[in-house]
Amino acid sequence: MSNQENLPVRLKGVGDSLWVTIDPTLPAEQLKKELARPFERLRHLAVNARVILDPGEAPAGDGLIEELGQFLKDQYQVGQVSPPAREKPTPDVHRARSKDAGNGWHYHRSEALILSGRVRSGQKIQAKKHLIIMGDLNPGAEAIAGGDIIVLGSLLGTAIAGQPDNEDAIIMALDFRPTQVQIGGLVAAGTPASGGNSPEFARIDNNAIVVMDYIKANPFKRLAWPEVR
Repeated sequence: MSNQENLPVRLKGVGDSLWVTIDPTLPAEQLKKELARPFERLRHLAVNARVILDPGEAPAGDGLIEELGQFLKDQYQVGQVSPPAREKPTPDVHRARSKDAGNGWHYHRSEALILSGRVRSGQKIQAKKHLIIMGDLNPGAEAIAGGDIIVLGSLLGTAIAGQPDNEDAIIMALDFRPTQVQIGGLVAAGTPASGGNSPEFARIDNNAIVVMDYIKANPFKRLAWPEVR
């Protein structure tokens, strides 16, 4: 049995919930101290979260679950605390949907290049991975990135994302009116905006570059847990 499995409190993200496995043979006060360790680290994620307290195979009285649940609500403002349903996900499903919140994305060092200000005509900006421009990309300016390109302003120049062959990359702008966009090896010149007043983004769909309303399409809503891009 691994050291992780011996811990009195183990926390994972499962779907839209935080799944917390506890050792119900320990005193409630000790379990509260053990719960505080991961929840202090994840305080910003705990607010209004749904928490499942799982005593594993050992029996646990409802009183213990209620006491620990009230502790999490009082200390970390979690939204709902409950024991697990009678039938848990199968190991394969559980493994596919679970991520270890103690060793996950929040320790990842950003590889994004973030610039503020206007990129003017004749300027060329390159980023090894993602590129975020807090400003405008003017006509005649060019932005190139290995990953996504996000323009928090007007995209009026050329944006080339996903280089050389990342066709999952997107190009997003608050005001999407590019001269040309390219994702991976696909190029679209004079790509029309979708016609809305919301932020828009370009992505590859059916081997073609399409432009969509970012709010309506919500391209990352299927993710049950934040992922590193």
